Amino acid sequence: MARSFDNAKVFSATVLEGFSNTLTRPKNVYKDLDDGRRRFLLELEFVQCLANPAYIHYLAQNRYFEDEAFIEYLKYLQYWQRPEYIKFIMYPHCLYFLELLQNANFRKATAHPTNKELVHRQQFYFWKNHRNNRLKHILPKPLPMPYGSGLAKNDTRNPTVSKRKRK
Repeated sequence: MARSFDNAKVFSATVLEGFSNTLTRPKNVYKDLDDGRRRFLLELEFVQCLANPAYIHYLAQNRYFEDEAFIEYLKYLQYWQRPEYIKFIMYPHCLYFLELLQNANFRKATAHPTNKELVHRQQFYFWKNHRNNRLKHILPKPLPMPYGSGLAKNDTRNPTVSKRKRK
């Protein structure tokens, strides 16, 4: 038992000595072999995962939002809202949720399953009606028909013309 304790002291002294040497003079400088491409892709993937309310709920349940370092990381990721980065985003809701996650009240609310379902439903309804809502603003409204122009004879809404023969 005493022998293993001595070995542990020697090991810890060696580790501490190596640690102090790395603080004074770094042996090998970190070189980014892919020019930051891997970091870019990892951050892009993480930011886009924030478009999923279930994932945000998972982060809240596992108490990631209680870690100050993680909160700072979320603040750091706001650079994705700049035009030179936003063009890589495929799920724009992730940027909205990233902005909401800056608020402590929203982070607390995401821990409750009912709030997760509410957010998911709202997101679903937005996407369901998004095209129609956009078309209402893009397409011009049809001009009203002048009074007395009537409907075409072959129009099914015209009650004066019957397609079946009467006896």
